[in-house]
This record gives sequence, C-alpha cells and structure tokens, in this order.
Amino acid sequence: MRERYSDSETFSRVRPKGAPRRGRRSERFDDHEPEAVYGEAFGAGLSGFDGHAGHAGHDGHDDSHGHHDSYDSYENYDNNDGHGAADGPGPVTDGPAEGDRWSTWDQSTPTEKGPEPRPAWVVTELAAVDTELGIVKTGKEADVFLLERGVPGTGRRTLMAAKRYRDAQHRMFHRDSGYLEGRRHKESRIARAMAKRTAFGKEAIAGQWAASEFTALCRLWSAGVAVPYPVQITGTEILMEFVGDENGTAAPRLAQLRAEEADVEDLWEQLGRSLSVLAGDGYAHGDLSAYNILVHDGRLVIIDVPQIVDIVANPRGRSFLERDVRNVGAWFVSRGLPERRVDELVEALRFDARLG
Repeated sequence: MRERYSDSETFSRVRPKGAPRRGRRSERFDDHEPEAVYGEAFGAGLSGFDGHAGHAGHDGHDDSHGHHDSYDSYENYDNNDGHGAADGPGPVTDGPAEGDRWSTWDQSTPTEKGPEPRPAWVVTELAAVDTELGIVKTGKEADVFLLERGVPGTGRRTLMAAKRYRDAQHRMFHRDSGYLEGRRHKESRIARAMAKRTAFGKEAIAGQWAASEFTALCRLWSAGVAVPYPVQITGTEILMEFVGDENGTAAPRLAQLRAEEADVEDLWEQLGRSLSVLAGDGYAHGDLSAYNILVHDGRLVIIDVPQIVDIVANPRGRSFLERDVRNVGAWFVSRGLPERRVDELVEALRFDARLG
C-alpha cells in the first residue's frame, strides 16, 4: 500500500525519499502534541456543542491501553512470558513498520469520537495500524494528511483525512478576533488571556480551534449537514472522512470544477439544504466560499468549520450568514445561476435562523 501511493502526483511526500524515518511515536508526533493548556481549552468548545466537546486534560498518551503501552520497547519482551528476551527466542518484531503507528482509536474518550451510529467504514479494531500516505493540503493554521487505517492481514482498511492544527508559534490567528465573539470559556483566567492575546492565551486559542471544529462536525453531521464524518480527535489532530477516491485522489474544490462537470442547479439545491439546517440550528459557517466546498461524484461537502459562528451570540452573526451566501453565490452566478436566487437564499436563511 505504501508503494502504491509513493509515485502519486496527487500528494507531495511527507519526507524526502531516503530520509531517516523515526519509528517511535513519541518522536514522530512531537510536533503535534498539545501543551497542557490545550486540555484546559478543550472543555470550552462552542456554546451549545457540549455533547461532543473534548475533555480537559486529555493528552492522547494514556499508558493504560494495552498494546499502546510502549511499542517502541519490544526488546524488553519475548514470545513466551513477557519477562525478558533472555528467557525466550528473541525480541518481538511484529509491531508497526517504522514511521507507522498503532491506531489511536483507544486514546480518545467516548466524547472525543464521532457520533453514533458510525458509518461501517470506520475502523475501530485496536489491532489496526495507521500509515501516513501523503499530504493533501497545507494551510496557515493546519495541514491535512492522507492516512490509511487498516488491520494487517485482512481487507479491513479505510482512508481518512488527518487535520493537524499548528501550535501558537507556527500558526497565524488572522481570523480569531471576529469569530471568537460570543464564545465563552468557563475559566475567567483563560478567557482574559485569550482576549489579551498573551502567549498563554494564544495557546488556549490553538487548542480551542481543534476542539471547536470537531464538536461542530459532530453536531452538523448528526443534523444532516453535508460535512465529512468526524472519526475522532486526539490532541490537536482530527481524523475525519476522506472525501475522494479509494486510490487516494482527493475530491476537487467547487472552485476547481470545470463548467461541463458542474450541475449548477443541483449543487445549489444541495448547498441550500445544508445551509438551511445550519441556520435553523442557529449557526453560520463563517468563512464559506467555493474553496472550502468539495464535490465528489456530484455530492457537495462543506469543509473547514472551526470558525462556525453562533448567529445569536455573535453581534456580527447576521453579516456572517449573508456573507457566506454571497461569497459562494458569486461562483454560481458566474456559471449561470440567476442572481435573484442568491438574494432568495439569504432571505430564506434569515427566516430559518429566526432573525426576522
């Protein structure tokens, strides 16, 4: 499977060919480990999203989970009684290949896993191995990687998108001020630090973005909005449905569709249904455009929802809702949709959101 993707032009290499690979999870994923403050921030989530908010203090390294105890130290065990290599035939070598990791499924608490009923493609077996296959997208705030989770020796496998938020030192918080209005943190100390954008406050914001996107995805998916299914969150990494082909080719963004590939009327109807459900729940996407909507086999999927806006609590909520529609509506109008349809959708969403 790794060779199958190695020559693909769809994804750039995660590391140059021939570069050393580090097999220990504690080394390979250091850049993505949350600081302690992330755990404090996870409890905040979004007002109204409490059903799926992450738990404070969870750092994704619980040493009580079976084979996750220390797979980087197999030399301490043998195939007989686990009391040392001297008593047996030699070290166990059937762990994940270097650069891979055991599935992180059991490192997430129940509220850090996607809503039930889960799709049949979600792999929950603890014997599964996660293999990173390439990079899908780089951004100012997070990078998205292609990840395969599969059970060795079986045909049980699935592709997922792994979205990893950057820490405060490597991330640009160019949108925080407006989007965070109306959100509250249960601890006034953290809320003040976030408002003042202190170093501690920026760390808290970084943790809150990942938790906010995961809880938003859980709620929106359950409500019927066309978003990727959220599999789980560990620290600042969100694993979610990969929207694309089985061979690892990601679905194009709406902005990338050629005229002959786009059924403008059908896509507009799909968009309207999702935005109506979102508005009826009291929320707006907050940053919607033709660049964060995917289209796969005629199915429209909305992505990038960490900045989801509470229309009522945020004083700029109404303007966010209207801006979403007009931004993406411009793409549809340029491809033949009557402009009045955009105005009609704005009015319909205001009604759905009970804005008068």
